[in-house]
Amino acid sequence: MNQLQVIASLAERDALRYTPAGIPIVTARLQHQSEQMEAGMRRQVEFEIVAMAAGEISGSLNRAALGAVFQFTGFLARRNRNSKSVVFHIVDFGPVASVQD
Repeated sequence: MNQLQVIASLAERDALRYTPAGIPIVTARLQHQSEQMEAGMRRQVEFEIVAMAAGEISGSLNRAALGAVFQFTGFLARRNRNSKSVVFHIVDFGPVASVQD
């Protein structure tokens, strides 16, 4: 299974563009910060990941506020056929429900 779900802020977004087949695409950079448990210890986790949205969801990502925090769902795939680096392909995202302590 290749499914990724992450809460992250929309740090950067490129202009909406279209593939030769006419599919709209938006590329973005997401920033994540959290505290995770690993081997019984708390660990601070911070990372940035390149993401993209294609089709209908690209319009929503294109209108999303920079700096806002969302829950993103999607999968990882190679940047292109010959690349070893991966890109997070967003298939859905929405606002994060507030969490009370």
